[in-house]
Amino acid sequence: MKKILVIHGPNLNLLGEREPGVYGTDTFESINNEIIAHAVKYGFNCEVFQSNHEGEIIDTLHLARKKYDGVILNAGAYTHYSYAIRDAIAAIKIPVIEVHLSNIHARDEFRNKSVIAPVCKGQISGFGKYSYLMAVDALYYNWKESDVNE
Repeated sequence: MKKILVIHGPNLNLLGEREPGVYGTDTFESINNEIIAHAVKYGFNCEVFQSNHEGEIIDTLHLARKKYDGVILNAGAYTHYSYAIRDAIAAIKIPVIEVHLSNIHARDEFRNKSVIAPVCKGQISGFGKYSYLMAVDALYYNWKESDVNE
């Protein structure tokens, strides 16, 4: 059974309250429940982690390399400037899918650049909570394709 970890970065624990016009009205808990249920459809074991602290996200990525087969990461604002998180992703040998609820390329100019995208397997943004579900799909199809090519 494949194991995936969803890592939510800063302020995502406030989903449902925080800027609903940008991030939607679904709560953090309801989104996590949908992600887990979607992962189960593929037979994945899915766990969720959230932190507002860069170092905790880095430590969790380091630990993920030995415990999980893939990571879905919404690094929040760290996406745009955390070279430390970028380096942590580059250091682990499991696929990391970058996810954002909003379309970061259609927002403030400083949000247009992701310093983590170059070391991630891919990036999904702009589809609200469905960005996470698409990331689960992406991991599934990535592994399915790998199995076919082996």
